[in-house]
Amino acid sequence: EQLLKTTIEAAVSMKAIRKTEFERVIVDSTVQEKAIAHPTDSRLLEVARAKLVRLAQRAGLKLKQTHEREGKTLRRKAGGYAHAKQFRRLKRVLRRQRTLLGCVLREVRRKMLSLEQAAQAALEVWLQRAEHIHSQQPQDKNKLYALHAPEVECIGKGKARKPYEFGVKVSVAVTHKSGLMVGARSFPGNPYDGHTLAAQVEQTNTLLQDLDVKVREAVVDLGYRGVDGELAPVQVIHRGKAKSLAPKQKRWLKRRQAVEPAIGHLKQDHGMQRCWLKGAEGDALHAVLCAAGFNIRW
Repeated sequence: EQLLKTTIEAAVSMKAIRKTEFERVIVDSTVQEKAIAHPTDSRLLEVARAKLVRLAQRAGLKLKQTHEREGKTLRRKAGGYAHAKQFRRLKRVLRRQRTLLGCVLREVRRKMLSLEQAAQAALEVWLQRAEHIHSQQPQDKNKLYALHAPEVECIGKGKARKPYEFGVKVSVAVTHKSGLMVGARSFPGNPYDGHTLAAQVEQTNTLLQDLDVKVREAVVDLGYRGVDGELAPVQVIHRGKAKSLAPKQKRWLKRRQAVEPAIGHLKQDHGMQRCWLKGAEGDALHAVLCAAGFNIRW
């Protein structure tokens, strides 16, 4: 955030932007995808089995069966059946994969008692994740979508080309006139867009505090309806209020979509398309760093 703050202050000192422009911002949300493979049930079960076997062998446990050859065969069959839409056969393969993972889980649980306490604690983290994958069903909430990244969420934004994205929701704020990034913040838990607005405005005000300026108007889309009380004295402007808006505010509303190409450049040019940093903290750092990169190029 200090780096992003410095880029904003540099823009002011170079006279590339006037301080008064920071009083009106456009806010929108997007999905920052995590660097994970598409989470099919078959792949998750096979990855969990292979990971447990590898960790157990590294810890010095001698397993009776690793099911490596059958696991690879089942993984290939599942891919073929899914492609051919032969879902009954696919279901049978998934059932067998779940059985194999359960066998490995139980054997590792039994034999890990002979290990030292530190080694048991290291194994326990991965055992819990594997048990989560073993027990979860397609219709469950709070599913695990990646063994190495348990913070990943499934977010549907209503896009025809990409119905579901796997990552974290990120809110972005840009100045209304010039399009300079004045905020980027990740929101774990996939909250409603409107509930992220107060936190986003708070971050923007924090970044602008040394310039002695605060946000007065936030121009948003209809996903941010119903949060005027939380935002006072900041005025929320969206097209759901069209009848009560002044002519000047209606003109401001026509520039709301200027945030969309900014998000596109964040993803294509500045690395927000895939986050490779670890954990929820990595998601938060990555969002801010991408915004700082956008400002440097700007």
